[in-house]
Amino acid sequence: MEVSAAPHWETVDFVSDLHLQAQEPETLAALARYLDQTPAQALFILGDLLEVWVGDDALDSQETGGQAVAALLHQASTRLDLFIMCGNRDFLMGERLLSACGARSLDDPTVLQVGNARWLLTHGDALCLGDAPYQEFRTQVRSAEWQNEFLNHPLAQRLAMARQMRAQSEAQKRQLAQDRLAWIDLDQAACLKQLAEYGADHMVHGHTHHAAEHDLGHGHVRWVLSDWDLYATPVRAQALRLHVADGSMERVNLASTSATA
Repeated sequence: MEVSAAPHWETVDFVSDLHLQAQEPETLAALARYLDQTPAQALFILGDLLEVWVGDDALDSQETGGQAVAALLHQASTRLDLFIMCGNRDFLMGERLLSACGARSLDDPTVLQVGNARWLLTHGDALCLGDAPYQEFRTQVRSAEWQNEFLNHPLAQRLAMARQMRAQSEAQKRQLAQDRLAWIDLDQAACLKQLAEYGADHMVHGHTHHAAEHDLGHGHVRWVLSDWDLYATPVRAQALRLHVADGSMERVNLASTSATA
């Protein structure tokens, strides 16, 4: 999939891993402040907008917070072009939710063409090849067979299953921290291969929650997006901003009014 920058775009923002949920209203409030203040004409959300998504009928449930998220984004879509890619938490996002958000769906990966520059956009989880158990799980849950079976369960049951899976995930994270095991980053060779395949020099992704810029050599750069956690110390919430005129990138700290280049 390819998206070409519209002629009126002067500034493009990228965010990911907001993990929005009803239980953490401060993060949604931060998103509202950001949407009200951003000068961008286009916003690309590169996965995990929501902490969990069990199917678009979850819009009918107050438990997920999906209604509030959709209303906020739909309002913003009247003044900026909005694009959403699903991540490892909200891969069951469908057309009903996207329509409610006023957003256009993005394939993973997608190439963004800005002038002569090509930016490869991805959530990032598919390139974490060192995490074999996760890649096996990812293959399973992305299959049509698994998704059809899961979506056939009643909404209440799916929400209960999601709570259980989320609790297991948090327990695994705590165990990794206790054992001081390294988090698994994207595979560099796989990143370079994908950049070459799509004829891009820059990759923008989320998933790892480790905001950084990685020089891959020969003009290739991997830009890693911040996650959003308004309950962490220090607070984490950033956007990566592309200035179309000169192709420069800027990290905008949304926890304050400051920005760092």
